[in-house]
Amino acid sequence: MTNAAPVHVPPLAPGQTLPTPRVLRTHVALYVRDPVASGRWYGEVLGMEQVASEPRWVFMSFGQKHHDIALIRAQTPAELGTIGLQHYGLEIAGDLDELRRLYGMLLRREVHIVKITDHKAGIGVYFTDPDGNRLEFFCETATTDEEGKRLMTEHSAASDPTSLVPLFD
Repeated sequence: MTNAAPVHVPPLAPGQTLPTPRVLRTHVALYVRDPVASGRWYGEVLGMEQVASEPRWVFMSFGQKHHDIALIRAQTPAELGTIGLQHYGLEIAGDLDELRRLYGMLLRREVHIVKITDHKAGIGVYFTDPDGNRLEFFCETATTDEEGKRLMTEHSAASDPTSLVPLFD
């Protein structure tokens, strides 16, 4: 909050609801040891393109938006993945075979795999970048958003360990 004059906030009227955002895009900013080296990793492993950089940061895009991930040089070791972000989920285009191919790609690149999880609405492969930031490739198995919501509710946002056979084709 700034040092601006106090603002009177009136109570909600009966039946009145507060607005909620309609999110059009998301991005995440991650602390890393070396933004340039991390940018290369994100380019090679996730196929991202670098859209802007300076010594303190690198901005990466999956190709549609101006940026999806910002890689910021950490000033102290405490900033490196120890608090804050739990993971950044990346919903993939394609089916479970595509997820299996991506899993195979991660294994070939010797990327640390954290876990593979059945969320009932989809399957996730969790892995870390070189600075310990956790990412997830997620494949929706629910056929509609409504079905996904129903499954998340019925299974209390399940995060059950599962296995996945990688594809190396």
